[in-house]
Amino acid sequence: WQLKLDLGGLWLGLVGNICLTLLFFPVARGSAVLQFFGLTSEGSIKYHIWLGHAVMTFFTAHGICYIVYWALMGQMSQQTLKWSRSEISNVAGEISLLAGLGLWATTFPRIRRKMFELFFYTHYLYIVFVVFFVFHVGFTYACYMLPGFYLFLVDRYLRFLQSRRHVRLLSARILPAAGQTLELSFSKSPGLKYSPTSVLFLNVPGISKLQWHPFTVTSNSSLETDELSVVIKGEGKWTKKLYEMVSSSAAADHHFDVSVEGPYGPASTDFLRHETLVMISGGSGIAPFISIIRDLIFTSSHLQLKTPRLILISSFKTTADLAMLHLLLPITAASSAATANLRLTIEAYITREKQAAATSPFHNNNVRTKWFKPSPTHAPISPILGPTASWLWLAAVVSSSFLAFLVIIGILTGYYIYPEGKKHGEAGFPMALTAFLYMLVLCACVAAASSGAFLWNKRKSGRDQTIQIRNVEGATPTAGGSPAGGGAVYEMTEELESLPLRTIEEATNLHYGVRPNLRKLLVEYCTEGGSTGVMVSGPAGLRHEAAAICSSGLADDSLQFESISFSW
Repeated sequence: WQLKLDLGGLWLGLVGNICLTLLFFPVARGSAVLQFFGLTSEGSIKYHIWLGHAVMTFFTAHGICYIVYWALMGQMSQQTLKWSRSEISNVAGEISLLAGLGLWATTFPRIRRKMFELFFYTHYLYIVFVVFFVFHVGFTYACYMLPGFYLFLVDRYLRFLQSRRHVRLLSARILPAAGQTLELSFSKSPGLKYSPTSVLFLNVPGISKLQWHPFTVTSNSSLETDELSVVIKGEGKWTKKLYEMVSSSAAADHHFDVSVEGPYGPASTDFLRHETLVMISGGSGIAPFISIIRDLIFTSSHLQLKTPRLILISSFKTTADLAMLHLLLPITAASSAATANLRLTIEAYITREKQAAATSPFHNNNVRTKWFKPSPTHAPISPILGPTASWLWLAAVVSSSFLAFLVIIGILTGYYIYPEGKKHGEAGFPMALTAFLYMLVLCACVAAASSGAFLWNKRKSGRDQTIQIRNVEGATPTAGGSPAGGGAVYEMTEELESLPLRTIEEATNLHYGVRPNLRKLLVEYCTEGGSTGVMVSGPAGLRHEAAAICSSGLADDSLQFESISFSW
C-alpha cells in the first residue's frame, strides 16, 4: 500500500499538470484565443478560478501524499531537503507549493472581497509558483503548460508596454457626493475600435502603483471617435480615493497620471436581431447598458438602420442615485439631437424612498463637468499592435519569438550545456540551471519580439497622435473657468449638460418604495410581438431571477436571456 500511495501521489500531480496546462488561457486578455471561443476577458475569469482551485487541490493532495509516504518510510528529513542535480527537486516543489498555497488562501470570495488588496498583492506569487515548478520537474516536462503560459507571457508583456505611458485625461463628469460616481473621459486615437460592454483597466500611481481595477467603457468608438469614457462608482478604498482626488478643488493644481490596459470586450455584438431589448440593472450595473444605448444611437443616426425598442429597468436605493441616468447620453449637442429616433423607455425604481420629492429629481442637476488641460507627456489611448489586423501582429510576435527561442536553445544546448554535461559524466549538467537558462532565453525572445512589434506600431501612430494633441489643446473649453493658459481644470457650463437631461426626463417613469415585478414586466413587453432580448447586469440574485423567468416558458420562448457579470 505504500507503493500505491507513492503512485497515487504521482497521478495526482499529473492530473494537476493537465489543469495547469489550461490555467493561463482565460487570463490572456488581449489574445485572439478568447474571442475565437466567443469569450470576453471578464467572462472567462470564472474558468480561471475553477482551474486554479483544481490545480491547487490536486497539487496539495500530491504534496500530502508524498509527505505521508516519506514519513512512513523514515525518509522525511532526507527527502524534504533533496535538491537533485539531474532528477526531481523536492525543495523546489515545496517552495512552489507554499507559494501556491499563499496565493490560493486569499482567493476565496469572503477574503477576496473584504481584503482585495491582500488578494491582489499575493497573486504576484504566481511568479514564484511557476519558476519553482519548472525547477521541480525540469523544463522539458514543464512544456506541458508551455502553450498557455507562453501566450499569457506575450499578452502580459504587451500589456506592460501599453501601461508604461500615461494617457491623457480630458474631462470628468462628477455626480453628487452621495453616490460618489464619476465618468472619466480619455483621449483616444481614432483607429482604436471596441465593442459595447468592453472593459478598461486603470492604474492611478497617485493611489497605488501596483493596483489595476477594471471599469466598464461607456462611450462608443464610432460615435465618440476621439474619446473613451468609463464609469467609476466609489464602492471601495481605491475608488473612493479616486473620487476625492478628482472632485476636490486641489485637482486644478496638477495633472492626473493615469495608465490603462485595454479595452477588452466581445469580438462583436448584434442587438439589431431583436424587436425589443429589455435591459435590467441594479445600482452600478447600469454601466454596461450606457455603452449599448450609445451604440444604438450611432446605428440609428449615422447608419440609418432600424433599432429595437429599448426598455431600461433600473433599481436605485435613493433619489440621489438617479444621477447615474445623466450618463446615458453624451453631453454634446450633436449627440443629443441624434437621439430623436431612439425609442427609449426607462422604468426607474427608488426602493428606499416612499414618495416623490416636491420637485423633479432631474431639476436638481448637481452634476459637474471638469475639463483637464492636456499634458504634453500624456498620450491618447491607442491599440497595442495597431488599429488593423492586430491578430496578425500577435501571430507574428508569437511565431517569431518561439522560432528564435528554439534556435537559441539549440545553439546553447549544442555548444554549452551538452559539452559541459559530458565533463561531469553521469551527473550531467544541472537540471535546475538548464531550466533557468531556458526560461531566461524564453523571456528574452518574448521581450524582443513584442517590443519590436509595439515600437513599430507606435512609430506609425506617432504622427496622428501629434496632430490629435494639437486639436485637443486648441479645443479645451474655457467657459466659466480659467483662461487657456491657466490652471489644469476648467468648470463647464450646464447648457450642454441640460440637453441630454431633458431627453432622459421625458423617457423616465419613476416608481417609489417598490421593487420591479420582473415577471409582470417581461411578460408585458414580450407580448408586443417579435424577438425580445433580455440583458441583466447586477447582483447574482437579480440575474438568477430574470433567468428563471426567461426559461419558464411563460412567453413561448420569445425571451432570449443574456447575463452581464463583472463580479467574481
